[in-house]
Amino acid sequence: MATRLDGKTTSRTIRDEIKAEVQTIVHQGGKIPHLAAVLVGEDGASETYVNGKVRDCNEVGFKSTLRRFDATISEEDLLKEVQALNDDPDIDGLIVQLPLPDHISVEKVTEQIRPEKDVDGFHPVNVGRMAKNLPAYISATPFGILELLKRYNVETSGKHCVVIGRSDIVGSPVSILMARKGNPGNATVTLCHSRTADLAAEVRRADIIIAALGKPEFVTADMVKEGAVVIDVGITRIPDETKKSGFRLVGDVKFEEVEQKASFITPVPGGVGPMTRASLLYNTLLAAQRKIYS
Repeated sequence: MATRLDGKTTSRTIRDEIKAEVQTIVHQGGKIPHLAAVLVGEDGASETYVNGKVRDCNEVGFKSTLRRFDATISEEDLLKEVQALNDDPDIDGLIVQLPLPDHISVEKVTEQIRPEKDVDGFHPVNVGRMAKNLPAYISATPFGILELLKRYNVETSGKHCVVIGRSDIVGSPVSILMARKGNPGNATVTLCHSRTADLAAEVRRADIIIAALGKPEFVTADMVKEGAVVIDVGITRIPDETKKSGFRLVGDVKFEEVEQKASFITPVPGGVGPMTRASLLYNTLLAAQRKIYS
């Protein structure tokens, strides 16, 4: 039976560490970290995520600003609003919640955010610095995965890591991070995707599996070797009439059966998700302290 990598408890520990650091900053008369979030439109999931981030800021003692805009805002006007937040010296971190309406370029908006305020770690400058193993804001989900591995003392050096999914937000960056020098890191990494021939065979060879493809219960026990470490990034609602809500949350891994073979595994919910939110707070603290861009 696998050891569960408890993101809920670990993220609470990280938030407590950040809260203590903020109290020290206040005691010394320093600058309180300030995170600004931009929300465009009325997407329910985005609303939930952003409100959660605001609550997280309040919990650890950060200042937070939430700027809401109608889905009809023009791309030009949104870029101006982002620039105004860039220019505000009190704001340390700036995120624009995705997805954006179809008429607005995600790339343009991402590149409008100054790299030193890009606590989501999506700006090409931060992605490039991360790839070169230079100080950078690492996007929150990959950062959270690394932190879980580190805090549970999961050995990654010399291991074969298979990443399923090549998104810019999770799959691609985490494949780079797992391969680079450092701890966690120093793994031999295979990045799999929809065009991978015999994906199941590739996954079966893995010492560490990071599943980030967004397909519920895709990874089954017959794809996992005994003792593998399994990190499940996916989260999908599936209908379940036995639940009061009418649905249950599952990941990309068939948890009950894979847990019997794995050495470590992240549950869904309560694994990677809480770590993502804690990582954003940590990046904002770094931004306020000018630890990356001094």
